Amino acid sequence: MRKSYLILLLIAVFLISCSRKDTKPNFIFILVDDLGWTDLTCYGSSFHETPNLDRLASGGMVFTGAYSTSPVCSPTRASIMTGKYPARVNITDWIPGDDPKDRRLLGPQDYHQLSLEEETIAEVLRSKGYKTFFAGKWHLGDTAYFPENQGFDINKGGHHMGQPPAGYYSPYNNPRLEDGPEGEYLTDRLTDESLKFMQSVKDEPFFLCLAFYTLHTPIQACRKHIEYFQKKKDVLGEEGKPVLAGEHTGSTTLNQVNADYASMVFSMDENVGRIIAYLDETGLSENTYLIFTSDNGGLTTLWKDSPAPTSVKPLRAGKGWCYEGGIRVPLIISGPGIIAGSNDFPVISTDFYPTILDMAGLPLMPQQHTDGLSLLPLLTANEPPPREAVFWHYPHYHGSQWTPGAAIRKGNWKLIEFYHYGKTELYNLAGDIGETTDLSEQYPEKTNELKALLRKMQEETGALLPLENPGFENQ
Repeated sequence: MRKSYLILLLIAVFLISCSRKDTKPNFIFILVDDLGWTDLTCYGSSFHETPNLDRLASGGMVFTGAYSTSPVCSPTRASIMTGKYPARVNITDWIPGDDPKDRRLLGPQDYHQLSLEEETIAEVLRSKGYKTFFAGKWHLGDTAYFPENQGFDINKGGHHMGQPPAGYYSPYNNPRLEDGPEGEYLTDRLTDESLKFMQSVKDEPFFLCLAFYTLHTPIQACRKHIEYFQKKKDVLGEEGKPVLAGEHTGSTTLNQVNADYASMVFSMDENVGRIIAYLDETGLSENTYLIFTSDNGGLTTLWKDSPAPTSVKPLRAGKGWCYEGGIRVPLIISGPGIIAGSNDFPVISTDFYPTILDMAGLPLMPQQHTDGLSLLPLLTANEPPPREAVFWHYPHYHGSQWTPGAAIRKGNWKLIEFYHYGKTELYNLAGDIGETTDLSEQYPEKTNELKALLRKMQEETGALLPLENPGFENQ
């Protein structure tokens, strides 16, 4: 009798082992809007508080050299969905963008939607048996191009606008999200919808994309937490006032002292904690990969003498700029088999597509994710993928006072071209992460090398350049 029991037990263990091996992993992709590189405590903030993300970071891989493919939102979101640089899908500005006609240059006419011909990561996963869900900010085209037309079974709140139409409290005036009770906070609601989706999924694997509208303007405090951060600011006294520094024709905020913004960060972290708690309580964490990142740098740089809601010091500038402050972003990846620790390898938004395919055990699709590399070997064995360079193409004017330009990083060298000013800057990030010392005249050969490589990458991706404005009158 005992021998029979042992045999049955061994068979059961074997079957469970086999079923786990065949089980496809789940994916949760959390994208925060305008989250700056130093907005999390685990990335150096002393004013904001992010206990849940700090715990996630302690058990996952934290990237200190992660980048968005653009300093603004829509291009990066297109890259995440397609695995391609923004120039290759011709979405190089936020949609619909701002194309002034009274400046020296005219920005190229890019698309205002993600082409339905692109095979998004959601479409691929759905075709492989995944349930797909989207909540939050989409900003990749109007009705015909909403998430439900790009591979997602369910869409809660994703539409054409890049910010919440009526702010962060219900009623939302959102065509893809029913209003909640008066006073409901949007960040809480999007998490509620995400939890409901996970609870509804039975045996199928799932891909959940939670794209918080926060921290995009309007900066609207979370009422539950504002008092705490206002008191924290009051304690700082004179040090609680914004400190500004000039950046070309604008100003950059150098310290984090905005209580409203801090309460929004804390609310976001609180809701990420709810997601993590659900995974732990249900045992889903054993078979779920969680990717947490931002679509561009924090909003730190505005018109002259205007305080911004956050700071990403020691990085230079912020959202809208191709300096590090506009493109370097937080990135935490956790899940089964992932090495915990910090990694400074330069990764970028195009890498998520092939990485997710690789994690799911699906064949890579290099003809689709043309510009992305799988990070799985790096995540599980500290083996970095072969990468020559990464680049950014932002040929538009932006309200942050950025003028049309582009940038490229190869190794620790980074070059930035400013088309409006007709100038080039060169930095070595190894000893100058704040991009304070322009080395272009000191290293002309390196400058020319990177300019040639930037041209090559622009040509390969079909990047459109700005044109001289024939109607511009030099003031």
